[in-house]
Amino acid sequence: MIRILVTGGTFDKQYDELRGALSFKSTHVSEMLRLGRSRVDVAVETLMMIDSLDMTDDDRARIVGRCATAAEPRIVITHGTDTMVETARRLAASPALTAKTIVLTGAMVPYAFGSSDGLFNLGSALSFVQALDPGVFVAMNGRCFEANRVRKIKETGVFEAL
Repeated sequence: MIRILVTGGTFDKQYDELRGALSFKSTHVSEMLRLGRSRVDVAVETLMMIDSLDMTDDDRARIVGRCATAAEPRIVITHGTDTMVETARRLAASPALTAKTIVLTGAMVPYAFGSSDGLFNLGSALSFVQALDPGVFVAMNGRCFEANRVRKIKETGVFEAL
């Protein structure tokens, strides 16, 4: 069993026609798993639905705490890409998580827009979390990076190894 923790981010944003802005309602993860024909045994849990730029230290502590108490040794976290690396590093620094394999992933384009990279990234993260030894990783665009050896290039929206 793999635990999928949802935190929001572009992955789950939707267009609010009344306000003309992106907002959150509920996660798309279960629909994405169905459309991707996933046969992986998962438990999906929504921790929060926020933009990662709005994520606080308390929010990150909540993510670390939930990973520590999860019975599953393999966890995928959907997360906004702007501060994904910060959260990954916080998770990697936690002594309570050294026996777990945790993979963070996200999207540059909301799933609801139809041309999102989110479906591919979710599938990649599920594959990586099953294949990797314990540790914390970021999976984006078919690549996987160690939490402490990755950065996002904001100008291009691409993640690269340090």
